[in-house]
Amino acid sequence: MKRSTRLGLLVVSTVLAGAPLAHAAGEIITGDTVGPADAENTLIFRMTGDGPRNNDPNVAAGYGDLFRAYVENHPGWKVELQMMSGDINQEQARILEQAQSGNAPDCAAVDSFVLAQFMGAGVLQSFSPYFSEEEIGQLFPFVREGITGDDGDIYAWWWSTDLRVLYRDKSVIADAPETWEATKAAAIASTDEGKEGLLFNGSRYEGTTFDWLANFWGQGGSLVDDSGKPIFAEGENRQKFIDAVNYYRDLVESGAAPKRVASIGNYDDFNAAAAAGTTALFVGGNWQLKQLKDTLDEETFENWTFSALPGPTADQRSTGTGGWTVAALSDDPAKIEMCADLAREIYMGPANELQEQLPTRADLYSKYEVFGSPANKAFAEALKTGHARPGVPVYPEISNQIQIMFGKVLTGSQETEAAVDEAFQASMDAYNRL
Repeated sequence: MKRSTRLGLLVVSTVLAGAPLAHAAGEIITGDTVGPADAENTLIFRMTGDGPRNNDPNVAAGYGDLFRAYVENHPGWKVELQMMSGDINQEQARILEQAQSGNAPDCAAVDSFVLAQFMGAGVLQSFSPYFSEEEIGQLFPFVREGITGDDGDIYAWWWSTDLRVLYRDKSVIADAPETWEATKAAAIASTDEGKEGLLFNGSRYEGTTFDWLANFWGQGGSLVDDSGKPIFAEGENRQKFIDAVNYYRDLVESGAAPKRVASIGNYDDFNAAAAAGTTALFVGGNWQLKQLKDTLDEETFENWTFSALPGPTADQRSTGTGGWTVAALSDDPAKIEMCADLAREIYMGPANELQEQLPTRADLYSKYEVFGSPANKAFAEALKTGHARPGVPVYPEISNQIQIMFGKVLTGSQETEAAVDEAFQASMDAYNRL
């Protein structure tokens, strides 16, 4: 996931109608239908904007071509598209509830960080018959682990991912900081050049939690145990968690990061700061490299690069990874196969190339020219140490409490240990209510 999931939008449970996007060989693609209107069979697909209704006309047209080819490969079928709203947490909860009551779509986009909840509820169908061992073996370890059930079968196809990196202006900060101390020193040095220091998300925003968690994970910390119970403030985890929180706190208190980070909750703020020349260092997502290229003039963009997120030591590093999966919720064998084919023919590679979304299979980086760039090769290397959010029911509340905690810590209104203890207790209370 690379955007906020808390947009406060109401769930859209009906399909979106729209003007026809394409018409060829008797097949019509509209906002809610792909394939012949009189097709004998229908696959209902609940999806995000990764399809013919994408806001970018070029991307929408590209998906139109992919979906048209898909229905041409499957005579007698049409696809009914159901669009999700921007409130992903509510949308995913609704799909799970519908699946448990037998009213779910046949096939759906499932956010990677809630995939374990779907598998635990037993509502997903095995995809193992439709993907080879070689294809599964090419998946990054965190992806392969995320889609594999206790029985060894895979229950979704995780097709796109993202990660967090440290961006810097090379004309101000020549060398990539590899540790927390080096990052602090580089950020302070940048303030001597008139910059405002290191920028990062620090407000009530999912990105605040996700971007920061790499500092905890890099030390080997765990948010929850195997049962999904919060353990981040217990045992060895406690000091690792406190140290990671104090890293951010010290950045603000030392002036290495501006106090305004406590109110930042939007990656676009970093692009704007880079364009305005007010920052030389920020924590952001891999997708922002293209945004910087599109926003900055060529000479300015040449000054910007990225590196792996630093850790307390150069060997203690991680990065948060998200992304979307396609999964089957129907128990109809024909529809399960259609859903698997949709994942294969549209999303496993072609959609990655179309939207320049990072593939989850290592071999696709050499198959598609766009992913052969030095930047995308570096992203692929960083994904090898990627860490996904735990797919447990209590995670959203853990994230919420971490966000609240940073509101206190970054403003200096509460000491770190007290804020951590409150976040942990609130998370435990939420877990006990489940």
